[in-house]
Amino acid sequence: MTAPTASVPGDADQARAALESLRTEIAKAVVGQDATVTGLVVALLCRGHVLLEGVPGVAKTLLVRALAASLELGTKRVQFTPDLMPGDITGSLVYDARSSRFSFQPGPVFTHLLLADEINRTPPKTQSSLLEAMEERQVTVDGVSRALPDPFLVVATQNPVEYEGTYPLPEAQLDRFLLKLNVPLPSREDEIGVLLRHADGFNPRDLAAAGLRPVATAADLEAAREAVAKTSVSPEIAGYVVDLCRATRESPSLTLGVSPRGATALLSAARAWAWLTGRDYVIPDDVKALALPTLRHRVALRPEAEMEGVTADSVISTLLHHVAVPR
Repeated sequence: MTAPTASVPGDADQARAALESLRTEIAKAVVGQDATVTGLVVALLCRGHVLLEGVPGVAKTLLVRALAASLELGTKRVQFTPDLMPGDITGSLVYDARSSRFSFQPGPVFTHLLLADEINRTPPKTQSSLLEAMEERQVTVDGVSRALPDPFLVVATQNPVEYEGTYPLPEAQLDRFLLKLNVPLPSREDEIGVLLRHADGFNPRDLAAAGLRPVATAADLEAAREAVAKTSVSPEIAGYVVDLCRATRESPSLTLGVSPRGATALLSAARAWAWLTGRDYVIPDDVKALALPTLRHRVALRPEAEMEGVTADSVISTLLHHVAVPR
């Protein structure tokens, strides 16, 4: 496989530098979590959405708030609860007594970055209200479709250890997320840094006081997306992505493998990663780097495999070692 000669326009270089500076800016509020920040940037480049999973107290919500503060984009937060209704997210028709008419009152989904906090605490009916918004970038109320702003990104959080009073996301909802990022506990050094930062007066509710400022604009993001769209993909790389996804459908440990939509998502994420690392072509390592976050939520384990301690990550990691890599 012959790699094309790199050729990236100047505004794309500026956009890459702006997006890379997000990591430094977010670090003013969140210690560590570089991989999670990179995943969020990849999702922005791919027009995708992100599901963050981690135990309470690992700064999932703070991470999203810091990302919003580092971008010149509008953001809103919805705390998902059992009594939340679909109209509380999408908006609804409200009767105006003065004009004797119904008018549409937009919901919080009409923003650039929507934080869906603890999304699995609301019933499936309310969860499904996001399906159209995430896939079609629009909201339909009373037969009228209204476009959402561009860019539009949903970042949802959920707790993997507390199941009482929760509603697991159905496969159709999970498939709308480009990436599922596991937010780990910090290392000992990072946790010491967190404690010292709080001892110095850091207030997670006041990010402006922490010095966070917008370092990337919507124009930077659009220039970056145009550059990612020009990142070339060889037939060998496309075949590698397809072979990997088809292998999940044949795995004896899985009842559900990756769909063609998942294969498309993996290739899209790999292109964004390739561009972020300074190349205008995709290599197998790009696919490998994004395979776990892109595919882990698109497969379903057999009950007997789950009882034996098998995880989605371990199955995908095994397939990455067995599927032939193009050279």
